[in-house]
Amino acid sequence: MEVLVIVGYISALLIGISLGLIGGGGSILTVPVLVYLIGVDPVEATAYSLFVVGAASLVGTGTYFKKGLVNIKTAIIFGIPSILAVYATRAYLVPAIPDLIFTTGTFEFTKSIAIMVLFAVLMIAASVSMIRGRKGADEATEQEQKFNYPLILIEGAIVGTLTGLVGAGGGFLIIPALVVLSKLPMKEAVGTSLFIIAAKSLIGFTGDLGNMEVNWSFLLVFTAIAVGGIFIGSMLSNKISGAKLKPAFGWFVLVMGVYILGKSLI
Repeated sequence: MEVLVIVGYISALLIGISLGLIGGGGSILTVPVLVYLIGVDPVEATAYSLFVVGAASLVGTGTYFKKGLVNIKTAIIFGIPSILAVYATRAYLVPAIPDLIFTTGTFEFTKSIAIMVLFAVLMIAASVSMIRGRKGADEATEQEQKFNYPLILIEGAIVGTLTGLVGAGGGFLIIPALVVLSKLPMKEAVGTSLFIIAAKSLIGFTGDLGNMEVNWSFLLVFTAIAVGGIFIGSMLSNKISGAKLKPAFGWFVLVMGVYILGKSLI
């Protein structure tokens, strides 16, 4: 068990490095690391993941702020429904889900299994996004910004709810929405996405404070290691192409997603 915990802390560093190196995606591994290596309960792991993802995204946002690549107006319009949804999900929806959802034969479908199944599905979806890549990622499109308010509000609420349920940032859902619905250039969409993820994850985490005991000493150490990894990844990004590594990382996330799905259901 001690060996797995040590591997878990090393994995926290690797999560941060991947975030700094490829600009996203690494946070999707936070919950599996907490559950399978550290031994954290899946429901608590999704809460802890929100804190880790929020802190890491906040650090990442700083770089984009300096370059003027965070669109505050878009972040507010998209972020408000997302923040409200993630807070409500953590404070009310997750606690309301029964510990035992249904049984069939000897198989018991519990809250923990449901969360891990949903998480695995999102991992698979995120991996497909990373493997395919983002078309037009290097295009500096200068379009007049227009907001499709109804779709932005709906998308923000959906992403917020999913974030609240599984504890992942959801950047692979937010970035395409910002490009398509808000007409943001890709780089600005990435910076704005990090800002939204930081806000909704950290505020969403506060929804858990009344529902569970938080092991702050562990959580702060784990988060600090992940954030340290971001700086290492950022330095490595000057020598290694994150764009080339992203598809390979996507295949790894796909394998992990399929593994978690099978382990949860079989």
